[in-house]
Amino acid sequence: MEYTPTPLEDCFIVTPNAFEDKRGFFSETFNKKTFEKVAGVSIDFVQDNQSSSRKGVVRGLHFQKGIMAQAKLVRSIYGEILDVVVDLRKDSKTFGKTFSILLTSENRKQLFVPRGFAHGFIVLKDHTIFAYKCDNYYNKASESGIIYNDPAINIDWILPESEFILSEKDLALQPLKS
Repeated sequence: MEYTPTPLEDCFIVTPNAFEDKRGFFSETFNKKTFEKVAGVSIDFVQDNQSSSRKGVVRGLHFQKGIMAQAKLVRSIYGEILDVVVDLRKDSKTFGKTFSILLTSENRKQLFVPRGFAHGFIVLKDHTIFAYKCDNYYNKASESGIIYNDPAINIDWILPESEFILSEKDLALQPLKS
C-alpha cells in the first residue's frame, strides 16, 4: 500500500496495491499493522458503513462531536465520488482548510479522515457504492455538520448545484462560523 500525505495535517491518501490476472484482481484494502506503522496512528475500527447513491447526491458535511468523534477510512467500491474533508481541529495548523479527492472504483484510492474533521461527498456516477470504516460508534446525540455551500470554506462540488440531491437534514446544517 502507498500512503500519500494531503495538505491537511494527519489526513492522507491510501492506495492499495492490486494484483491482476485473467480472473480479475486482488487487493488488500486495510492492514492494521502496516497502517499504524506508516501512518503513526493507532487505530481500532469498530464499525463499517456502506451507502448506495445516484448521481448528484450530496452527503455531508458530517462529523461527530466530543468523545464520539470518529476517524474514518473511506472509499468508493463502485462508481465515483468527490470526497471532501474540512479540518475542524482548532489547534491544527490546517484548521478550517479543505481537501477534496476523486475516489473511484477504478483508482481504488482511499482517504483517511482523522477525528476532528467534517466529511462529505458528492456522487458523480449513478449507482455508486461508498464504504467506510469508523473507529468509534455512531451516536445520534453527537452528530453535527456544516452546510455544503458554506461560503467560508467555498467547496467546488464539480457538478452544477441544480443537479444536487440533499436530505432535509443536510439542508438544515449551519455554516462553520455560525
